Amino acid sequence: MNAHIPKTWKVTAGLLVVVLFCIACEKLLPKTPKDDAVLDGPIEGLTTEQMAQFIRGDIAFNDEIFTAETGLGPLFVATSCGTCHAGDGKGHPFTTLTRFGQTDSTGNKFLHVGGPQLQNRATYNYLPEAIPAGATFSKFTPPANTGLGLLDAVSDEDLLALSDPNDANGDGISGRPNWVEIPSYLGAKPNSITQAGKYLGRFGKKAAAYDLFHQTVNAYNQDIGIASTYEPYDTYSHHEIDPEISNQTVIDVVAYLKMLKAPIQRNASNSDIVAGKNTFIQISCSKCHVPEMKTGSSAIAALSNKTFSPYSDLLLHDMGPGLDDGYTEGTATTAEWRTPPLWGLGLSKNSQGGQYFLLHDGRATSIEEAIQLHGGEAQQSKNSYQQLTASEKAALIKFLESL
Repeated sequence: MNAHIPKTWKVTAGLLVVVLFCIACEKLLPKTPKDDAVLDGPIEGLTTEQMAQFIRGDIAFNDEIFTAETGLGPLFVATSCGTCHAGDGKGHPFTTLTRFGQTDSTGNKFLHVGGPQLQNRATYNYLPEAIPAGATFSKFTPPANTGLGLLDAVSDEDLLALSDPNDANGDGISGRPNWVEIPSYLGAKPNSITQAGKYLGRFGKKAAAYDLFHQTVNAYNQDIGIASTYEPYDTYSHHEIDPEISNQTVIDVVAYLKMLKAPIQRNASNSDIVAGKNTFIQISCSKCHVPEMKTGSSAIAALSNKTFSPYSDLLLHDMGPGLDDGYTEGTATTAEWRTPPLWGLGLSKNSQGGQYFLLHDGRATSIEEAIQLHGGEAQQSKNSYQQLTASEKAALIKFLESL
């Protein structure tokens, strides 16, 4: 019977089948999320070469899963970078790190027994670490990665201009840098400001990492147990071993982190969100969570001289006894914490299993709980928040969730 069907009908029927198939696929396949709904993705303005390096770093960061055969451990916390930073977002209680062994600026007294980081997992035939007797410790929830290149490109001078270590203006807020020693592999830093031979830290919960290279090398070694030419040490024996990762991979991952886009605020013109932002400023939250910064000159042109909104000053602030864990890094006190950037806050639940785990250790499971746990230099802002009406509080939370 097919021989009697005109060829034009066959063609038309075939096209109809293709169209119906495409429509069905479009309904079945998930839509691409909007750019403001995800944290990953490159900044605009990268060159072709930079984009190629971004992709290499993305693969190394998110797709490379280490095994014992490829260098994992023998003591470790995670098997990949992406394990702790799903979708480049915040971690959750299952990926929280434990740091131990330092109570003041004199340094870590437990380096000989595994400090500063607890490796709570081990490969076959090895036992994971336990916190040594007498060591203070703190839990650190992995932060989101986005916009890090912008934070990295802010000048030391601009960060120091935000600091007020002696509270000279009498507002009760005395942000200051964490001055840290840097490893020799970072080389000379002639454009950096130093104090007593120490450099201004800006990354990590205590701002104990000088830059993204410093942070990345530490993470490979302390989180995954991977030796590099920069940190060529075995996490079990602490002896120097052959590199288990190439220098180029480390460099590509650092470039990837630098070139990740900043989170994009959603519904910024919404009247409730505008009102919430005004309240945020009025009750002085913005004195630590600074709304706007500007980068200086960067080797990556797309990062140079950019104004951006991290809602952080990258400085240390005393958060009071309630957030004092008895552990510290660098010159920070045990109650001092770097102001965490608030951008991307509203997307945090996407990588945290559908709910919030906020503050340095994830103890707060809502934005309001995180505010209520503030103390020390933030006490007055917390008191002001408590005096807001229910609608004012709701607008403020709505603003924070829009970031």
